[in-house]
Amino acid sequence: MNSQESIPTSKVARATQFAKASVKVGGNYIKHYGKKLFDPSLTKEQLHQENATDVYETLSNLKGSALKVAQMMSMDKNLLPRAYTEKFAMSQYSAPPLSAPLVIKTFKKYFDKSPSELFDKFNLQAENAASIGQVHRAEKAGKRMAVKIQYPGVADSISSDLKMARPLAVQLLNLNDAEVDRYFKEVEEKLLEESDYELELRRSVEITKACSHIPDLFFPKYYPEYSSKRILTMDWLDGMHLKEFLETNPSQEIRNRIGQALWDFYDYQIHTLRQVHADPHPGNFLMTSDGKLGVLDFGCVKVIPDDYYDNYFALINPDTLEDEDEIQRIFWKLEFIVEEDSPKNRVFFSDLFKQMIRLLGRPFNSHTFDFGQEGYVDEIYGFFDYVAKLPELKQSKAARGSQHGLYVNRTYFGLYTILNDLKAEIKTTKPEWLTPKHLKGEAV
Repeated sequence: MNSQESIPTSKVARATQFAKASVKVGGNYIKHYGKKLFDPSLTKEQLHQENATDVYETLSNLKGSALKVAQMMSMDKNLLPRAYTEKFAMSQYSAPPLSAPLVIKTFKKYFDKSPSELFDKFNLQAENAASIGQVHRAEKAGKRMAVKIQYPGVADSISSDLKMARPLAVQLLNLNDAEVDRYFKEVEEKLLEESDYELELRRSVEITKACSHIPDLFFPKYYPEYSSKRILTMDWLDGMHLKEFLETNPSQEIRNRIGQALWDFYDYQIHTLRQVHADPHPGNFLMTSDGKLGVLDFGCVKVIPDDYYDNYFALINPDTLEDEDEIQRIFWKLEFIVEEDSPKNRVFFSDLFKQMIRLLGRPFNSHTFDFGQEGYVDEIYGFFDYVAKLPELKQSKAARGSQHGLYVNRTYFGLYTILNDLKAEIKTTKPEWLTPKHLKGEAV
């Protein structure tokens, strides 16, 4: 892969790139419908592929928040056609890396030393390059390390990037203006946190220590002395990413074991720590042939407010769905229904969200759940495809659902998808180590 010698950092340069992407998307629509006049059988799939290629090319060169939005949309498969999600998923692993001179310049800025002066060995060629930064191998005193370097200008361009990306997002997403605004506000807050490697370092140390007792998990050790606001150093972990792991044809026992570790990890964070690793894409996990799961990258952590937690998880209880007064109270509290709704729309949206809760809450309704069962995850994505096309939602001027739901739901979608890929059968009941003290939700 060719390295990138520079990143557009000025507002004008970045705005120009966004504008070019929008023009290309518009041009592709014109070309598509021109061809369709002569060939009515032409489907939108080719249009989606052309748009996805053009948009990804622009965003991958801009890096930062622009590319991170693409990564998020690739995970939220209900938001985009398959051509986009497949292309945007590349942002998790294979964005063009920074060139060696830019890497050295970043080290000199924060340590006043080059990487070769700080480490015994440092590979200037990145092992992988994603949206916010890229990872390099290093060695120090016999220890193998992974060094994550943030791309120049990422933190400074987040707010302006999201403003410029908004029209492009409106072109691609089936969301109304209020939903786009709420989506982008929550994304901006998380991206600002994610670009702060000092915050990530603190959270990484806290959460890995708090979760160290969970069976079959392993985490890297972090090194504050070789870290800064834009550089983060940790142990290099060995293991396979999901696709590579599945190619080894692991046994059902091993897949279940890794799936259980993943479920227990998220269950403990959400119900005990009330803060959660909210970026569960396959690039952030390593799997071993003996059934262990390594966890990487605590840049995106969602802190779950108590009030939201109490209402959200009350919905998962099947008894709640039988109590219409309680359901309506929670729907108002979580903004599933809003003041502007007519009586007819309140009934419509209440029924719609009850369907969603029954579907997403299915794993919690039994002591074990087989995520490999035919069709469950497809049923989830099919439901959200159906929801995205509803005229009642498109015509609504209100944003549906609390802003906190964006990352909590995204976390569950990512978790369910990985467990489905593993075809893991897991115990969903609380493990023995979840003591009454933990159930009170004490902080880390």
